[in-house]
Amino acid sequence: MGQVERCEIAVIGAGPAGAVAAAMLARAGRNVVVLEREVFPRFSIGESLLPQSMKFLEEAGLLEAVSAEGFQRKDGAAFECGGRRTAFDFTDKFSPGWGTTFQVQRARFDKVLADGAAAAGADIRYAHSIEKAEPGDDGFTLGYRDAEGRAGAIKADFCLDASGFGRVLPRLLDLDRPSDFPVRRSLFTHVKDGISEAGFDRNKILITVHPVHRDVWYWLIPFSDGTSSLGVVAEEAFIAAREGESEDILKVLVAEAPALAVTLANAEYHMPVRSIAGYSSKVSSLHGKNFALLGNAGEFLDPVFSSGVTIALKSASLAAGLLCRGAAEPQADWEAEFAKPLKTGVETFRNFVTSWYSGELQDVIFSANRNPDIQRMICSILAGYAWDESNPYVAQPRRLKVLAEMCQGMV
Repeated sequence: MGQVERCEIAVIGAGPAGAVAAAMLARAGRNVVVLEREVFPRFSIGESLLPQSMKFLEEAGLLEAVSAEGFQRKDGAAFECGGRRTAFDFTDKFSPGWGTTFQVQRARFDKVLADGAAAAGADIRYAHSIEKAEPGDDGFTLGYRDAEGRAGAIKADFCLDASGFGRVLPRLLDLDRPSDFPVRRSLFTHVKDGISEAGFDRNKILITVHPVHRDVWYWLIPFSDGTSSLGVVAEEAFIAAREGESEDILKVLVAEAPALAVTLANAEYHMPVRSIAGYSSKVSSLHGKNFALLGNAGEFLDPVFSSGVTIALKSASLAAGLLCRGAAEPQADWEAEFAKPLKTGVETFRNFVTSWYSGELQDVIFSANRNPDIQRMICSILAGYAWDESNPYVAQPRRLKVLAEMCQGMV
């Protein structure tokens, strides 16, 4: 690899997980270099944050900058299916902590976080693509190519992969494993929403279920500038059976959901409709010799409950906390202190995602007779508090199936 530069911590990717980890490490005095493939700002999805995320932004010293951006406030989630409507207020939840957050254009949001990490002392280098990865007993070496096509290498004491869907280390180190979920495709864009519907709440993400196909759903995430993120998720075969370009298919599917079609009656599709498929992912391990995987680089479930950024920030917080230990502290046990606690929340979300597509969680959400205490427990998980093991639906996942059985016939 030629001459090799040295640093303490190398971070792959300057998205939310990478920026939060880098900011925390830099504030702790660590020498951090972040290698990012893209040039910010750049488009990304995952725009509806969960309140649990606010804790991690605050912990990294980045919350003030995010709050100053004027992003759309978010205080809950609304659901609609075939004329049935319900909503969860994140301020009325079981778990203590933040009850509000933001709905964000990720191009701006990610740039704010990356700039904050740089201001904290992290060395962020854009347009650097990782081509080689070599774990070793005395560190971790990354081979990269910069914007001018020049090859270079950097050796770090430890490497954090926060490359998101790029999944750099899982690809290079053969860590990828098949996902448990079917292959689904999402079509999405930003629209000038033109929403004038009385009673529409811009402070909540709207999740609409297809009135015929319960495993097909739509998101509508309003932003503070009168635009919204709009998307549909369905199994690959369902989308493939439709004729036309992506925009045509998305418009037809919106028309098939009458309530959503009314909400978006005046919408203007001013951006290209994008598509992503097969995004669910797993790995054989979340860590290895002098490296760890953060956020989507390790595992991504599904966009339905906006868990991606929250899991990413939780993983960044755990990893940075372990790497911030002083020399006098015992060596970190990455399985016990990183992978295992992270998986607690991931498995909670996995249970909710599985139950959503089976229809069981939809029965719970749309139940006509929701117990207020149980609703607050469910609300906590929807707000991102998936690591709160005092919540029975985190500590005992099977409770959700039992609850769904009780709710059947009451929707």
